[in-house]
Amino acid sequence: MHEAFFEYLNRFDCPPITEEEKELFRQAFVPAKLRKRQYLLQAGDQSKYFALIVKGAMRQYSVDDKGNEHIVRLGVEGWWMGDRESWVMGSPSQYHIDAWEDTDMLLVTRANILELLKKTRIIGEMMRQLDERNYIANQRRLTSTISATAEKKYLDFVECYPALVERFPQHIIAAYLGITKDTLSRVKRQLLQK
Repeated sequence: MHEAFFEYLNRFDCPPITEEEKELFRQAFVPAKLRKRQYLLQAGDQSKYFALIVKGAMRQYSVDDKGNEHIVRLGVEGWWMGDRESWVMGSPSQYHIDAWEDTDMLLVTRANILELLKKTRIIGEMMRQLDERNYIANQRRLTSTISATAEKKYLDFVECYPALVERFPQHIIAAYLGITKDTLSRVKRQLLQK
């Protein structure tokens, strides 16, 4: 699984990874597996790990008083999953994170990331670029949530995340978009008629 991580790191604009760095990464990132519906994190627990998905799919969500799931994040190969607030602050998480498919992942603790930041440039560069992308994605999602129609939300989702459309069922996508599955069905029917 570590080879997948090394390939992932090569996507960032940094010098090639040295053998010494590879060994540091092998020590810091622990391979793990989840079966479908198994939890990485449950609400109320502290997020001890961040996970890089090597194979599989995961979702991060909260559950309201009525039992409705509100999807905050979906992820597939090459995506990170974890509750960053809980991971950084050491506070209880308000989210559940589970595997939507059987999932192989690499887990890293905050302490290990902080140690790697001191010893390698590439982790800092990776985190900087991921933070920039995450900020942009969150800003777009917030704007969409506030002002976009259900059709626009869905079309933007399909354009930005085609891999997620193929991997997650309609009710999960609807929950991510903040609309009902009936509304999503209606939107998809209308789009087919156009």
